[in-house]
Amino acid sequence: MTKPMRLGAVIITMGNRPDELKALLDSVARQEGDPVEVVVVGQGVPVTGLEGVLPGLRTVELPENLGIPGGRNVGIEAFGPGGGDVDALLFLDDDGLLERTDTAELCRQAFAEDPKLGIVSFRIADPESGETQRRHVPRLRASDPMRSSRVTTFLGGANAVRTSVFKQVGALPGEFFYAHEETDLAWRALDAGWLIDYRADMVLLHPTTAPSRHAVYHRMVARNRVWLARRNLPAPLVPVYLGVWLLLTLLRRPSVPALKAWFGGFKEGWTTPCGPRRPMKWRTVWRLTRLGRPPVI
Repeated sequence: MTKPMRLGAVIITMGNRPDELKALLDSVARQEGDPVEVVVVGQGVPVTGLEGVLPGLRTVELPENLGIPGGRNVGIEAFGPGGGDVDALLFLDDDGLLERTDTAELCRQAFAEDPKLGIVSFRIADPESGETQRRHVPRLRASDPMRSSRVTTFLGGANAVRTSVFKQVGALPGEFFYAHEETDLAWRALDAGWLIDYRADMVLLHPTTAPSRHAVYHRMVARNRVWLARRNLPAPLVPVYLGVWLLLTLLRRPSVPALKAWFGGFKEGWTTPCGPRRPMKWRTVWRLTRLGRPPVI
């Protein structure tokens, strides 16, 4: 008899959305099948008022905000080294809501059916309109968010990752703090032979917001884009990838302050340590290209 797959969930919070967090936990508690084990990580804030919301809920309070990947890494380790006490981990934004009660079971089924499937990216939909933004579909051909497909990256606040992926390729890049940490992990996972799926039937309801609402957005996006390339791409592709993104940024005609912050981050990406360099194999470049997103865009 096959052993049931154990699922955990990591939720990081800044403590400023307590009602939304409780609603998310309620939606996790309503999942069919075996209970999902949950860890809530407080990013420099106390995690209070959650008693009785979810049986077995654990909390971790950090003395400071470690950023999105840093907080999630703490949550991973709360499930043992590399998250090894469970078979897969859900990563959910604290202001999201699982729309269906069978999402956890769909995750278990997806991982059980394909032993090489390492990451599942959920569909994010606005709770009022039901619409999914193009930027929330992790592929270039994003016009049909209802089409599930194999992809080359995933959405950070709405996904499931097999813990074997972390054991093999390592955790999220904590030094990124915010932006592109998912693609860094995705590229390392793909290079190790894992697969990534976008599933339109696994839905996290999340209010439509603009990522640029964060004060550090333009700087972090540019800096981490350079770090991503320096860490993961074969040397000949680094200038191509960054040149394409420089051109795309200029074509979008950002404001002068935004462009100034972007170029400041771009320079920072070249002049600061990016972490270990492990360029992907050329066969991984070809795999990414065959999947519709060569690593130059």
